Amino acid sequence: MMAVPFLRSPPFAGVAPATAAVSAPAEEGACAPSISDEVLGLLAEARVGGDYWGHRQQGLVLVVRAGVPVDGSAMAGLVPEQIGIVGASTSGIEGRQLPDGCDPWALVVQARAVHAAPEDELALIAGLLAVPVIDADGRRVDPALLRAGLKARLAAARYRDCFTGAPVDVTQVIAQLADWRRHLDGNRGISAASGMAFWKREAIGHFLWDGLRKPPFLSAPRGLRRARREGGALAVWPSRVPPGTAAEAAAAGVGIAQVEDGFLRSRGLGAALHPPGSVVVDRTGIYYDARKANDLETLLATHNFPPALVGRAARLRARVCAAGVTKYGPQAGEMIGLPAGRRTILAVGQVEDDLSVRFGGAGVSGNLDFLTRVRRAEPDAWIVYRPHPDVQAGHRKGHLPDATVLAHADAIDTGAPLMQLVQTVDEVHVLSSLTGFEALMRGCAVAVHGMPFYAGWGLTRDFAEVTGRRGRQLSVDQLVAAALILYPRYIDPVTRLPCGPEVMVDRMANGSTPPVTWLIRLRMLQGKLRRFMTLFAEFLHG
Repeated sequence: MMAVPFLRSPPFAGVAPATAAVSAPAEEGACAPSISDEVLGLLAEARVGGDYWGHRQQGLVLVVRAGVPVDGSAMAGLVPEQIGIVGASTSGIEGRQLPDGCDPWALVVQARAVHAAPEDELALIAGLLAVPVIDADGRRVDPALLRAGLKARLAAARYRDCFTGAPVDVTQVIAQLADWRRHLDGNRGISAASGMAFWKREAIGHFLWDGLRKPPFLSAPRGLRRARREGGALAVWPSRVPPGTAAEAAAAGVGIAQVEDGFLRSRGLGAALHPPGSVVVDRTGIYYDARKANDLETLLATHNFPPALVGRAARLRARVCAAGVTKYGPQAGEMIGLPAGRRTILAVGQVEDDLSVRFGGAGVSGNLDFLTRVRRAEPDAWIVYRPHPDVQAGHRKGHLPDATVLAHADAIDTGAPLMQLVQTVDEVHVLSSLTGFEALMRGCAVAVHGMPFYAGWGLTRDFAEVTGRRGRQLSVDQLVAAALILYPRYIDPVTRLPCGPEVMVDRMANGSTPPVTWLIRLRMLQGKLRRFMTLFAEFLHG
């Protein structure tokens, strides 16, 4: 019988194993590929292979495969809790019986020795991590033999891209599993989730699965109690939990993980009940709150951005721009006419009560204040104002009457393809809008009146005072690497598997996104009714 491939997929909840599979035993007689030492180096760095998503037991000194005898001298000075037994124990060794499905990397890295057969996955991993392996005869196994055994195990499988079904080589599978490991590791220790809208919960469950479980959806008080009891963290959607939740968590010694939409979201508006295709899970703050540090800001300020990552970001940026996708997906419409021979400015409006405006607006009080500042900064320019789509759809606060807008701007646009407009004007002015980031990705000049995550790194014209935590000079591709690769999580709308941003861009470009549900249709109707009432009230009041 052929061995189970060493590189294999986690048992993602709700996803068929055949869909998630990245490997299968090679067909008998198939030509085995050559596995290099460089591949083993990638494997050791990524720490994937075996049940790498499993339980993580701490405090071990010896790791023993059940049934492998251990000389008494090897256990001298140890208490049973320091001896981890993997599998059903029949040897009579006193030790800690470990649960099924442990992460072998977590077990081996803390051990001073592993007692197992040379072909055992525990032994193969120990050989990579330079941890001694002792066989059933009490002899140390030659590390070269273990490396050769691992190469043979890797060569005995065929590999596939789980998103396309196409054959791939072993290095691509290692990279995919490494991305999954980063995703799952980021969810470890989340005890409960609060403030998640019911129509988002199926997607949020996929985003927050940690390899063993999804956190339960509880009210904030119940979630805090559970997190405190387990010594874990509470995941929250910030705008949907009571204002005092963070303070209560701090008083109880409970960590908070703030969850928000990512920057490549999905087709459609969140306010219109389109589930997110991407989220961020931030353990120290949240990207739009410039008042304190957050995980994205820390990445931008401290990450070393190796060349391979920056190269990946450059290719991703080119892919995003070529596909023409934005946070809201591909857009269509007629381009607005711009005057020739005159400096042109695009001023991008926002949802006035959005937390990104409240916490990243640097004192700008709303769309009218923002537009006034844009005119003050550009007194002779031709300014076109673009209202936020959630406001335009009637879902959110921030509507300005046309007469008010035209007292400061020269035109109002609601239908032009946004990225085409961004690339046509001389400069884009934003408060804290993601449009500024998307404009930077396309090589456009951006002026910022608030303090969004992409300001303060030498890439924008900043009107607000830059926080002292920023100031490092970054390239656009370093910004993209942090904001689109390292910080968010993505779920493929087709397979429902965690994916990289490249897969999400391809899905958004070809329209492979979840269908419009009856909830979305109802929300669209509600928005149209609200907008009609707003415009009717304007008419009545002149």
